[in-house]
Amino acid sequence: MILEIDFNSDEALYIQLRNQIVIGIATSQLSAGDSLPSVRQLADRVGINMHTVNKAYTVLRQEGYVKLDRRKGAVIAIDCNKASARNKLLRDLQVMLAGAMCKGITRDEVHEMIDMIYDYYEQPANYPEEG
Repeated sequence: MILEIDFNSDEALYIQLRNQIVIGIATSQLSAGDSLPSVRQLADRVGINMHTVNKAYTVLRQEGYVKLDRRKGAVIAIDCNKASARNKLLRDLQVMLAGAMCKGITRDEVHEMIDMIYDYYEQPANYPEEG
């Protein structure tokens, strides 16, 4: 899995890292049981501070995407609590959709984007460029 950090983005580096790992899981680039690089290895590879990687791994653990093992490090271990995941998604979507409505993005445009993202996760090679 290739991680790309945008140092010019307003989004925090640890969030960018977290998001890319979650997308890696969703697109089957990462699977349950896979070990992530050590904090030091990933920090060196991506060119960011070890504390930033550690914060991303901590968030991933809190969200149920990884388990931290003293011997293996961070390991993909997806928490299958669907009810909890649905509730979090609902809360996140409420804020995101309110913001989209404020910017004039229509229901049809949102549905189109969601379908495009689902299609990508099912067939990553078919993902169009942003636009």
